[in-house]
Amino acid sequence: MNGQVPEFSALRQQMVRQQIAGRGIVDQRVLEAMGRVPRESFVPEHLVSEAYEDYPLPIGCGQTISQPYVVALMAQLLALKGRERVLDIGTGSGYAAAVLASIALEVFSIERVPELAELALGNLQRAGFSQVRMRCGDGTLGWPEAAPFDGICVAAGAPAVPESLKQQLSVGGRLVIPVGSEQGAQRLVCITRQSDADFERQDFGDVRFVPLVGEHGWS
Repeated sequence: MNGQVPEFSALRQQMVRQQIAGRGIVDQRVLEAMGRVPRESFVPEHLVSEAYEDYPLPIGCGQTISQPYVVALMAQLLALKGRERVLDIGTGSGYAAAVLASIALEVFSIERVPELAELALGNLQRAGFSQVRMRCGDGTLGWPEAAPFDGICVAAGAPAVPESLKQQLSVGGRLVIPVGSEQGAQRLVCITRQSDADFERQDFGDVRFVPLVGEHGWS
């Protein structure tokens, strides 16, 4: 090393201590996943020195990789124990899918933008997460033939919770999604399916995500 290359492992552990555990994330599986997944492998090369900073980063095509704390919070809200099947919507560069794949049994991920789907697939394979199943398409439609899912995580803001996604939850499953009537400002909500017809909704505060574009999202 020439002294200018960041020591990513140390930065990763510092991120977990300060940004994740330090801000109230207590799920040990999430903390371990955040400490294991190499975030530097999922950001553009010219931004690797900022990989462990406490803010989102641009990844191209008008999209971003979410702030580490937000990725951890959404993963914690899914309450994964290790045997679940999870749908990840808005793959982006693949980072959240990798975190979820470190916790869950199976991860299915959908990215709308072809260039990002290709980027994410390469990132996931190089980082050792080739078990994530990916497709390019409209995430608001979910992945019906693979449903039901024990968890669904949506990394884009919807005008309302898509009924299509609620119906792809297993009973007891959780859907974590930013929802807001205006693009760029949402509330993070967690929908838990109590029975075939009953859903419980919890609100976890203000967030800012790119718009969820699709048939059941923004046009």
